[in-house]
Amino acid sequence: MKKHFFNVLMSGAFLLLTLCAAGCSDDDGYADVDGQNPTVSLSTEHIQSGAGRTFTIAGTATDKDGISSIKLECADLNLEKTINLIEIYDKPQETYELSYKFSIPKNEIGDSFTIKVTVTDVGGRSVSQDLLVTMDGDFEKPVFTVSPSNNITVLIKTDTKFNLRFSLSDDRALDNVTVSIPGIDNFNPLTISANGQKTLDFSEKITLPNVLQQYTATITAKDMAGNSTVLTSVISVSAMPDFATMYLADVATAAELNSDVFGVPMLIKHTGEYQYKANYYCQKAGTEIYFLPQKTDFSPICFGIDPTDNSKLTDDPETAKPIVLNQANVYYEITFNVMTGAYALKTYSIADAIDPIPHKIGTTSMHQWFDPKNNTDLTEFWIGYTTSGPSNVTRFVQDGTNPHLFYLEDPLELEAGKNMNFIITSYHSDGWWNYCTWRVDNSAEPEIFDYYGQFVNPAWSGPTAKDNWAKPTVKVSGNYKFSFDAHLGRAKLVPVK
Repeated sequence: MKKHFFNVLMSGAFLLLTLCAAGCSDDDGYADVDGQNPTVSLSTEHIQSGAGRTFTIAGTATDKDGISSIKLECADLNLEKTINLIEIYDKPQETYELSYKFSIPKNEIGDSFTIKVTVTDVGGRSVSQDLLVTMDGDFEKPVFTVSPSNNITVLIKTDTKFNLRFSLSDDRALDNVTVSIPGIDNFNPLTISANGQKTLDFSEKITLPNVLQQYTATITAKDMAGNSTVLTSVISVSAMPDFATMYLADVATAAELNSDVFGVPMLIKHTGEYQYKANYYCQKAGTEIYFLPQKTDFSPICFGIDPTDNSKLTDDPETAKPIVLNQANVYYEITFNVMTGAYALKTYSIADAIDPIPHKIGTTSMHQWFDPKNNTDLTEFWIGYTTSGPSNVTRFVQDGTNPHLFYLEDPLELEAGKNMNFIITSYHSDGWWNYCTWRVDNSAEPEIFDYYGQFVNPAWSGPTAKDNWAKPTVKVSGNYKFSFDAHLGRAKLVPVK
């Protein structure tokens, strides 16, 4: 009887081992359904990306036995990621939609990389698929480095002409540009091929009827990847208008008028009918300036010295000579009339210039608790650039010659498409708001940095700004120099040369 009982035990054990071998996985005790390898289907086998870009590894993995993990590997990108589905879901998954974001470092210089995607099921069976990542992605739209302003005026002349000109650049390759100006009988729509070049320059004089009229020019630039930029400009043909806005240009080229984030050219004051006044700090003797009613080009109107009568200004961009400022380290005040052409220059010293700053920079004259009797609790007073508030300020360097002039010591590294968000303010560890601060006239296109603080130099009486933070959009990636003139209430952000 013992012999028969032993045989029954042996038979049961053998049956259990057989069942385990046929119906259990090798590692975790999950039952096999078909014992087949898993499958993986990536949404694409080739991703075009670039340094600093983020892409998504996506696809579908399936296995009837159940997927236990997915591994992503690329040693050259320092990528080694295992997605453990059993840990995430407490059980294997028959189907899994892979979606994993990965960012390429900004300093990556490689041309291409292969990412291995490996799917493993509960039986230890696996399948792999390679994903090719190349660094030739085209994500940036074409950029107009020179272009007509949104609104421009063409003066009626004996022969009224408009010099349409623009320059384009693209980080990869331009395809073509189309130009349309409906309503001009002798102007047909244009298509200019760029032939895959990175830059394109265009200039053509267009004859306009000698009548008061408005036309809308539409310029559409496309790159080889299909990214496009559309520029629209309203062209007004008229007699000399009383321009609502006027700008001082102290640069030599149209490209420099367009390469800034803000501040170039500099907005000046409209003081009366056809009358304007500009205040400007001249750092270098021989500085040349012009006055422009449009921001982005020296055409179609540019006010400069009339070569036939240097006591007057002309509006002709082809003949105008620069106004030359011959004294360094002084402020100039220039007044002029666009109807008569009359103009006048005078200077005033740095000492005579006044700004709203309530204390001398670097002094310990800022009472921490607003208690003038507590002379032991003082903090140093200085101003700078902030994107968050007075307790987190990047300190300005004060110019050694002109104390009204300030700079950021280090350039700002900015990416195309970035929406900035900042003000100029005094530092304070407790975050005092509006003690000494500047806000802007227009967030999207800041031109005037008006004083907005609670405390002010009593000798200064100037405008006070609305509570607008500066939020301009960067057009071209690069390093930019930030400077600020507290007397003029002007700041500019220009590429580092």
